[in-house]
Amino acid sequence: MFTDEYFMKMALNEAEMALEKDEVPIGCVVVSNNRVIARAHNLTETLNDVTAHAEMQAITSAANFLGGKYLKDCTLYVTLEPCVMCSGALSWAQITKVVIGARDEQRGFINKNLSLHPKTEIVTGIMENECSSIVREFFKSKR
Repeated sequence: MFTDEYFMKMALNEAEMALEKDEVPIGCVVVSNNRVIARAHNLTETLNDVTAHAEMQAITSAANFLGGKYLKDCTLYVTLEPCVMCSGALSWAQITKVVIGARDEQRGFINKNLSLHPKTEIVTGIMENECSSIVREFFKSKR
């Protein structure tokens, strides 16, 4: 019932919302005890803020919901592998698990030999085709 695919579909819905705003279509949700406590998508263009990535928005929202800066016992589902900035924030937040839809070979944190908090579990490839195609199509339309 509450599978990684179930929550990744919600993250993809967030990516669709970003796409409607002509933002890079990346979305994420933060889940605690099978309950979504934060939803976010890229808002860098809307807010004119290079730090307004989906993950950053979701971390802030989840921390506000929980009333603290740590996201222990939380899982972040994100459609595209976090960048170095977002992975740093996720590490500081001590998030328990990160589920990634599609890898980002160029800007993602994994190929940069960075890691998250030592106790953070990382899962990749959940709904990879859907997550990568929305970003690929977005950039194709821009060229």
